[in-house]
Amino acid sequence: MSAMDALNRAREVGVRVVVDGDDLVLDAPEPPPRSVLDLLSRHKVEIVGLLRPSGAIWSAEDWLAFFHERASLAEFDAGLPRRNAEARAFACCVAEWLNRNPVRSSPERCLLCRGRGGADDPLLPFGEEGFGHAWLHSGCWSEWHARRKAEARAALAAMGISTQEHA
Repeated sequence: MSAMDALNRAREVGVRVVVDGDDLVLDAPEPPPRSVLDLLSRHKVEIVGLLRPSGAIWSAEDWLAFFHERASLAEFDAGLPRRNAEARAFACCVAEWLNRNPVRSSPERCLLCRGRGGADDPLLPFGEEGFGHAWLHSGCWSEWHARRKAEARAALAAMGISTQEHA
């Protein structure tokens, strides 16, 4: 289960989740089920990262303009066929979305498996220093990164940029 799944489950039972600093604030007509509270707690760091407003939020129009600019550069400057240029532009959009939506986590537990680090399997920081790190076991990174890319693809598809149209 992911942070998005936890948020969706909360919304299904009528819980509105907002961010206040590094805390989640829940608003609900009645106390949420324990299972929902547990999910929100387990994915708190990811949820805060998803819901926290960033300094420069792009609109769907901004993303489409970025996509078309990248596709044009790949087609006309690099000489790629349009289909390949759009595939490259989509990959650029995924990378940009990941950069603009960093995930932070506590260095005490792996963000994916929730296990603690040890001498034989330490937790490693992934991400940029200025944005904070996602702490993961080296063996958990591939699955976590694949999930993040799927999240980026879904966000872009919701804005009208998808692999079906641009692959």
